[in-house]
Amino acid sequence: MPVTSRPTLQDLAREAGVSSATVDRVLNNRQGVKPRTREIVLATARRIGYLPEEAATAPRPTPLRPVRLLFLLPAGTNAFMHALRHQIGAQAAAYDAVEAQVEMIEGFNPDSLARRLDEIGPDMDGVALVALDHPLVREGIRRLDRRGVRVVTLASDVQHVPRLAYVGIDNRQAGRLAGYVMGRFLGRGTSARIAFFAGSRFYRGHEEREMGFRSVLAEDFPGASIVEQREIMDDYDRAYTETQAILEAHPNLSAIYNAGAGTGGIARALSERGLAGRVVLIGHEATEDNKRLLLEGVLDAVIDQNPRVEAREALNILIRAARQEAYTLVPPRLAIILRENLPDD
Repeated sequence: MPVTSRPTLQDLAREAGVSSATVDRVLNNRQGVKPRTREIVLATARRIGYLPEEAATAPRPTPLRPVRLLFLLPAGTNAFMHALRHQIGAQAAAYDAVEAQVEMIEGFNPDSLARRLDEIGPDMDGVALVALDHPLVREGIRRLDRRGVRVVTLASDVQHVPRLAYVGIDNRQAGRLAGYVMGRFLGRGTSARIAFFAGSRFYRGHEEREMGFRSVLAEDFPGASIVEQREIMDDYDRAYTETQAILEAHPNLSAIYNAGAGTGGIARALSERGLAGRVVLIGHEATEDNKRLLLEGVLDAVIDQNPRVEAREALNILIRAARQEAYTLVPPRLAIILRENLPDD
């Protein structure tokens, strides 16, 4: 009479349609598994004889503590912020007992941001925000902390305030990277004339990018000079208008570095004047519009931070803190994107 082998954990995972790690969490009564998934694994374990009938009725885990989170992102035409909003919503939906609300608010007004922070009550477990480095905002964060609401800064940091973490790239390093790449495009010993664009210097991240960019030019490409600098509030139309004005004033402009959003407006102005591919253009974020501009040869390179990773890390930090669980931040990776290595997400 043939001997029937006992089903393995891998057999159970395959039959239940889940990973071996999920099966392990269910069988060892660990958290992090949705109730319906737990029921499917246990029912499958009974059906295939992986566990005795009584063992497959493991006690349900203690219900997870509900967590309420608020994300404050700047409104406007910044495609990266809209991608970040999408990622927060999509990833938050995969957590049990987590409610994550995303608000798009006026992005360059420290007074309105500080007022919004003051409206947040102690029933909110955590807040993540793209913060303006301004006294009103710093005080708003301090008052929020005194009400017991945990804070994470996203994409652009504010220092000397009580916060759990900063989730974003090293912006000074990003500016240095942009400066080095631009210098190599232009060539050593060049006397290039460069325009610098920022969203707003209220964003510490944009200020740090400018510092890094200027440092590399001074160190490695001393012949290059920044002849114009403009704040465009991450706005497409304003970027377009400002670029037109700069090209009128500097017809021999060699390159443009945009430390914020609105790169499409710059690209449009260059294309209308027949300067696409002749004026080096470097921007930030591998958004769908920027990918198209890279393929068209108008945009030469982008310095990218991954919104999927930033959303994941911000959610993990705030949720674990609310549930008094330890978590180690995994910083987003800084990347140079050219038309030959366009990401698929």
